[in-house]
Amino acid sequence: MVSHNVPSLVMWRDLTPYPGRLIQSSAASPHVLIVGAGVTGLVTAWVLLDKGYKVTIVSKDWANFTPANRLTAQIAGALWEYPPAVCGAHTDRISLSNSKRWCMTAYHAWDAIASLPELSRASGVRMMPSDFFFPAPVEKDPAQFSKMAEIISSGVKGFRHDSKLMEQRNVNPSYGAVDAYELLAPVIDTDQAMMWLMSLVHGKGATTVTETITGDLLHQEETLRDRFGVDAIINATGLAGTEVAGDPTCYPIRGALIRVINDGKDFPRLEAALTITADAVHDSNEIVFLVPRNDNILLIGGIAQPHESTLDLTLASPVVRRMRERCEAFLPGLKNARLDSMYPLAQGLRPFRQRNVRVERELRNIPGTDRPSRTVHSYGQGGAGWSLSFGCAADVANLVEDAMCDLVPTSMEFDHSFSDGSESYGTTTSSFISVSMKSHDE
Repeated sequence: MVSHNVPSLVMWRDLTPYPGRLIQSSAASPHVLIVGAGVTGLVTAWVLLDKGYKVTIVSKDWANFTPANRLTAQIAGALWEYPPAVCGAHTDRISLSNSKRWCMTAYHAWDAIASLPELSRASGVRMMPSDFFFPAPVEKDPAQFSKMAEIISSGVKGFRHDSKLMEQRNVNPSYGAVDAYELLAPVIDTDQAMMWLMSLVHGKGATTVTETITGDLLHQEETLRDRFGVDAIINATGLAGTEVAGDPTCYPIRGALIRVINDGKDFPRLEAALTITADAVHDSNEIVFLVPRNDNILLIGGIAQPHESTLDLTLASPVVRRMRERCEAFLPGLKNARLDSMYPLAQGLRPFRQRNVRVERELRNIPGTDRPSRTVHSYGQGGAGWSLSFGCAADVANLVEDAMCDLVPTSMEFDHSFSDGSESYGTTTSSFISVSMKSHDE
């Protein structure tokens, strides 16, 4: 087991959460075009701006408060979790090894933001107890026990392995959970955080352009570079990777969350995130996921419906009704919960791909030449966009430097420093698959 305690990007050393840049740009500074304005695109912009880059962000949509038009990043549950998520589809060995590093970089960055009261209030980022419940003692499940050991050594705060958490959180003793552990995790009010990120990158000097870019970026890379006057392009388009990256393995996983009032009047105010593994509910597509969104709203979920791309769920949909019944059975006090009348049901499409997260340079040469592309990809984060954000952005920044030097691109590699180094790793990963289908972070 190795330590994951050295993040690749450190708040105050490598970036600042205030509008002023850490490193000022000049006329000679490199200029980067970012396509996509979700959490991946905005955090990447922030990192590059603080490195002294000039940044232009192009997107067809921006964060907003219209229920039907919110971005995927806003609909996300946005509970940080160490991978693989209890309900996650992140099972590719290369992606998973890198995700462990990415998530810890993000953990420390969000924790730094939450540690300052004024920043916590402005950004909507808080550190909160996050409790995970299991249908058997963790020690009896090799995969879960291995994951718990990694979490303990990862550098997270407030870890506690204690079956008494079930009683302390008013969990129904007959539901099937017999063991639990807790850690302090970033919990993010995504509406507020996205608006804060937009304001932050604007304050640091980013230019924003509302435009839809269609087609494979490779075939228009030189045209886009000329038109926007940029040295490199970053693809942070999520599901649009099918088109803009020429990647047919991208696919959506539809999810939904019910929003209820968490003011302590109808049930004891929930001040911790609660999750139970998918095997405890006997359906890997339907889990129990309870996350306080802010001081007034509790999210209850969740579901995962691969390859469902229509957003036509309602509170009366059978899968949504089962979701609520499942959560009420787990935490009986929720039977009295009042819906958020303004925005009772959030639904969205998580951007997955078959080999999970892709953070790498475009591997194809510019058509008709032997020159490498200057496009860098960061997509496929699925439900883990918030959890992986700063880690992915740090790698993207390094890849942009390589691209501008026209170095030969290489594929993503297995990160040996973030595995236990044992030959049983593949077995451990496969055992997660039986209890996991998707990440509940986004």
